[in-house]
Amino acid sequence: MTAIRNRTFDELRVGEHVTVERVPNPQELRWLSLLVGETGPGQGSIASGLWLATIIAELLGTQLPGPGVVCAAQGLRFPAPVSPGELVALRLEVKAKDANTRRVTLACTGTGRDGRVVVEGETEVIAPGERIERMRTSLPGLHLNLPARPELEPIRVAVVHPCDAPSLSAALDARDAGLITPILVAPRARLETVAADLRIDLSGVSIEDVAHSHAAAARAVELARAGRVEALMKGSLHTDELMAAVVSSESGLRTKRRVSHCFVLQTPRYPRPFIVTDAAINLAPTLEQKADIVRNAIDLARVIGVETPKVAILAAVETVSATMPATLDAAALCKMADRGQISGGVLDGPLAFDNAVSITAAHIKGIRSEVAGQADVLVVPDLESGNMLAKQLIYLGDAASAGIVLGARVPIVLTSRADSRESRMASCTIARLLAHHYRTSPP
Repeated sequence: MTAIRNRTFDELRVGEHVTVERVPNPQELRWLSLLVGETGPGQGSIASGLWLATIIAELLGTQLPGPGVVCAAQGLRFPAPVSPGELVALRLEVKAKDANTRRVTLACTGTGRDGRVVVEGETEVIAPGERIERMRTSLPGLHLNLPARPELEPIRVAVVHPCDAPSLSAALDARDAGLITPILVAPRARLETVAADLRIDLSGVSIEDVAHSHAAAARAVELARAGRVEALMKGSLHTDELMAAVVSSESGLRTKRRVSHCFVLQTPRYPRPFIVTDAAINLAPTLEQKADIVRNAIDLARVIGVETPKVAILAAVETVSATMPATLDAAALCKMADRGQISGGVLDGPLAFDNAVSITAAHIKGIRSEVAGQADVLVVPDLESGNMLAKQLIYLGDAASAGIVLGARVPIVLTSRADSRESRMASCTIARLLAHHYRTSPP
């Protein structure tokens, strides 16, 4: 948890502002729609306004002015609804102060896709008169059950181009939680602008000043190759841009393994965390590449506390068919494990999704296996199926999540703009576990 410090009435200045970028997920808007009874044509317009008003209230209560604020009046207009997955930029600016009443008027503006205005207006608050500082708290919810390992020291992490609010905040939150010591690799001027908008103090934070995102990726790889950092963390640049620098033949970060991505997930209906791979890097992996994807996932599972991971090779059916390549690959991978070409886990496949996670479904279909119904790792046929499976579990199954890339000489925290703070922190937790493991067992 990080500290929240307010701005007293005397400290506030006209023109002072704060900005934040947020992306509403479908679940948030769906629940708000149900709350207000929006089920017919045009559903979502009231929910959209409620979501925007909630984010504005969060800014008032945590940043400007912060703890101790009292809302006195509010006049907001919502010219256009917000869609799920739409990036929204919100801004609060101090417009006027009344010393007799400590009332402060703030202008509220918000823009969505293509710069269209989604909220505008003013809010009037009574600003606190005294300094208040408290720890930020998180809403109750499902969290990944990962080994805490408080004895492990923070690891040095190159945070690549954290030039937006979510990625910069996440890096500093992970620092404050004792997970990482960040080195921010980005254009210094852009970093300072984002930090000023968030009222974040960057003093004491190492910054590698580079010209642009491409240079940031290249410089971060140099830092990892030189041993100055033990992990990389994606900021506000495209995944392809970062990974191209990592897998380049000149990067010095490649190993004999294929690089692959793992989602670590935990849902309310499954008794423990599990891994879905590969849902972000390898589009249509070959059998040889799938073998490395499995090896990477087994290594990760063992690092997060699963001594002998049970690996389910997924397909649409649980029988081998010459007309379904995924089933042939699954059978081949299992035979590779039998011959010692893949070690450290127990493999079975092909398994349909229901048979992999439900003992009841496996029993009904007559499947007897150490893996069926209790898989620790779900290996998908290709990126598209894996990405859809993981996102469905997150957005419809309320799964807590983290994302990490393995197969390089350092772990890579691969985040999305839509990822929650909890997801980013969990990803850093996994990166720290892997980095400490790599100190004695290099990949």
